[in-house]
Amino acid sequence: MADIFENNFFNPSRGDLSYEQVTQELIDWMRDKPEKEYEVVVGCDSSSETQPDFPVAIVLLRVGEGGRYFLKKVSYEDKEFHNIRERVLEEVVLSCDLALKLREDLKEKVDPDLDYNLRYIHADIGTNGRTKDMIKEVVGLIKGNGFMPKIKPEAYVASSLADRFA
Repeated sequence: MADIFENNFFNPSRGDLSYEQVTQELIDWMRDKPEKEYEVVVGCDSSSETQPDFPVAIVLLRVGEGGRYFLKKVSYEDKEFHNIRERVLEEVVLSCDLALKLREDLKEKVDPDLDYNLRYIHADIGTNGRTKDMIKEVVGLIKGNGFMPKIKPEAYVASSLADRFA
């Protein structure tokens, strides 16, 4: 099993950052304009190889004013994914693991007067294409972890941002 908290996340403005540095960047950016509302979203995608990369992304939106993202590629040297179901479920598990840890860490460290939420996980599935039969399973997995799912076309963190790095 890959550890998504090892190695670095990438941000185009800040370069490579540890997970701890990413959480501090999120907090600092919210503190910069504490009167604003913030949305934290997590999503993941993968390439179609049997040993794909899984780019998992954290997006922080300052509602109405844009946002920032942090992305890392998770790879497995000893595990193969032979079908789309295996890859999609791994994408969702990675997203849930990251979102659960991030939720816990932000709750502990964020000033109580900052208006933010981390409620959505974006999954790279939709009502069209090969993943349509997986919607119920993926939605249940995300909800079972305490988050609200977004699927295509609303799942821009997974289907647009992470997809560019798959």
